[in-house]
Amino acid sequence: MKPHNFSIEFFPPKTVEGTEKLRVTRAKLATLNPKYFSVTFGAGGTTQQGTLDTVVEIRREGFDAAPHLSCVGGTRESIRTILREYQAHDIRRLVALRGDLPSGYGMGGEFRYAAELVEFIRAETGNWFHIEVAAYPEMHPQARSPQDDLSNFVRKINAGADAAITQYFYNADAYFRFVEEAQKLGVTAPIVAGIMPITNSSQLQRFSEMCGAEIPRWIRLKLNSYGDDNASIKAFGLDVVTSMCERLLQGGAPGLHFYSLNQAAATTAIWERLV
Repeated sequence: MKPHNFSIEFFPPKTVEGTEKLRVTRAKLATLNPKYFSVTFGAGGTTQQGTLDTVVEIRREGFDAAPHLSCVGGTRESIRTILREYQAHDIRRLVALRGDLPSGYGMGGEFRYAAELVEFIRAETGNWFHIEVAAYPEMHPQARSPQDDLSNFVRKINAGADAAITQYFYNADAYFRFVEEAQKLGVTAPIVAGIMPITNSSQLQRFSEMCGAEIPRWIRLKLNSYGDDNASIKAFGLDVVTSMCERLLQGGAPGLHFYSLNQAAATTAIWERLV
């Protein structure tokens, strides 16, 4: 089954070549008719202009787009300025995150948590934006405990978030358990499953170590067994991720959000298998 709520994430390109490549990628993925595209926001706001430029270009092409907005390292005035700029471009959707600082920075900024950012956005702009926040079925890597992490998530929803997108995972049970526990605490907002296609074994393991996503042992061993056989890695990854997407949708997940890494092939292949 294909999800009704289907979105795709990009990162803002930093070169002319990257911009052209993303246009080609986007044109291919646009044929899948996603609900919207989202565009990430660099650590400490380092890609702010690139995020806005990419979102404006996507909207000019006739698609809805959501800039990511991270608050760590920012001030109320700097965030207020960004919000006004988004409003001036009639952008109506945001992904509000705490975000990461560039290496070498202290904590900095006037916001410590994403819940404070969501509360500020609502205070400044009312219901102008549809706000998505992050969820961590396997716990945020900096959280003290799963219970603390879940409580933090509930605070973000109660601060005014409309929906959530999860960190990627490969254990559907972790997702279902997280949703169930959130609902027991009164969360009614949809929690969309974040999906990372598997196309590169070493890259995936590096990303997963950074963000705290667990690669189940059987998947990790299977990937390692293929060595440099990229065709086998991609074929195996396509089977694993498609199967998980099917289970998520059959189990009631309200949608899928694909981390495309500015590539079209893997997301398209998974989408085409979902019938």
